Amino acid sequence: MSSVPSPADPVGGARLTPAALPGSVAAASTEASSIPRATGAKALQHYRDRLRFTDSLAIAGSVLAAVWVRLLVEGQAVMAEPTLQYFGVPVLIALTWMIALTVFRTRDVLLMGAGALEYKRVANATAAAFGILAFVLLLVGADAPRWYFLVALPAGGVSLLLTRWLWRRWLLAQRRRGRYLSRAIVIGSLADVVYVVRQVERNAAAGYEVVGIISDDAPTASLELGARELPVLGGLAEAAPAATSARADAVIVTGDLGDDGDRLRRLGWDLEGTNAELVLSSRLTDVAGPRIHFRPVEGLPLLHVEIPAFDGVRHVAKRGFDILFAGAALLLIAPLVLVIAIAIRLEDGGPVFFRQTRCGRDGRTFDMLKFRSMCIDAEDRLAELQAHNEGAGLLFKLRDDPRVTRIGRLLRAHSLDELPQFWNILIGEMSVVGPRPPLQVEAAAYDGVVSRRLMIKPGLTGLWQISGRSDLDWEESVRLDLYYVENWSMTGDLMIIWRTVRSVVKADGAY
Repeated sequence: MSSVPSPADPVGGARLTPAALPGSVAAASTEASSIPRATGAKALQHYRDRLRFTDSLAIAGSVLAAVWVRLLVEGQAVMAEPTLQYFGVPVLIALTWMIALTVFRTRDVLLMGAGALEYKRVANATAAAFGILAFVLLLVGADAPRWYFLVALPAGGVSLLLTRWLWRRWLLAQRRRGRYLSRAIVIGSLADVVYVVRQVERNAAAGYEVVGIISDDAPTASLELGARELPVLGGLAEAAPAATSARADAVIVTGDLGDDGDRLRRLGWDLEGTNAELVLSSRLTDVAGPRIHFRPVEGLPLLHVEIPAFDGVRHVAKRGFDILFAGAALLLIAPLVLVIAIAIRLEDGGPVFFRQTRCGRDGRTFDMLKFRSMCIDAEDRLAELQAHNEGAGLLFKLRDDPRVTRIGRLLRAHSLDELPQFWNILIGEMSVVGPRPPLQVEAAAYDGVVSRRLMIKPGLTGLWQISGRSDLDWEESVRLDLYYVENWSMTGDLMIIWRTVRSVVKADGAY
């Protein structure tokens, strides 16, 4: 892993302390006995039951809404239908829909809390269900199935996605409070273990609570990581017994467990019957799941990683979406733009727009438009404020910048100063979603890795916007941009746009 702490500092700032208990499995059992019995797996089963219940309500409600619309429009003609058809068709639709959600594994535990795959499966299951129903209803000659497609399909589809989103927000809130987490132990070299533990515990969506580590590097010590002290439960040979005694729901393996490739397979065998799942932490950091494909060939497991492509059909589709989205946005915000323009002019009589040269795709420069949020002589006063710079990396940011006008503070708090960039998007200089558009001085200082940010068009919003904006440090901002460049998708873009609305309303990290 490129992000694993260096050997010179094997635990990346974590501190090894003498263990209160010996590192043996028997002692680990005593340690585990003082911890309440894990409820992560059971809680997730209860969560799945709640999803199943609300899915049923959404489907039943949408089907009944279609029946109600039929009665309003067609009246007595509906009542004259055969009883089997009148009651049978709605029931058939509801049952087929529910079965499709199960067949497509939309309530899989691995989907809970993170990623777009859950929403994709719900949408695919809905499309498949109605595709099958269209064929069956046409085959049997059922009358008026169109109402179910015109009413139940869109209403139910939106309801399913909305309830899934609401449940996900609730689940993440619970996980931040330490609930609905699966107990996990982490196995590997000490440096790899520290990296994985930190990544897991900083992200509630991972859904794990690390209760111990297994490492040959420090078999008789505890690991102090921040405010927590994790017991070392033993060496690699004791992994399976340690998982049992710690009542772990998951065993997370980092690295390759040494040169012996058979070791991992034997660990899987040893975990049989322990109710613990085996999780492998990939060294392919910042590579999203859709780019990874597994293909077994004659007992040889091959892992295929797609190389990122920066042109082709997907990028044509992204451009088409940008044109439609930006065009519609410019029409909708026209009255607001007029109000903001008048407010800026009335405050100090200066120009409404601020143009700044930024770097776009492949380093090509363009003039990025913004509503002016600073005083007219802001550029001339920049030098005197450089000593107080709070920005990340090369970017100048000051939380209480004295150059910002009164109307400018309001515009910045809710990113309204960025609205003119819809014009940059419409003419092809920017995209709705993408990396942050850098200044020329920033782009000139990029090294070989960071310059990959310039391989696609910069965006009005992006992962950086929904993850803290100006509160991010330079390294995190770069990591998020590079992750987007390597792994972007239309579904991911839609999720980022949705989350941007919430970030803008809350004004997180904006100044």
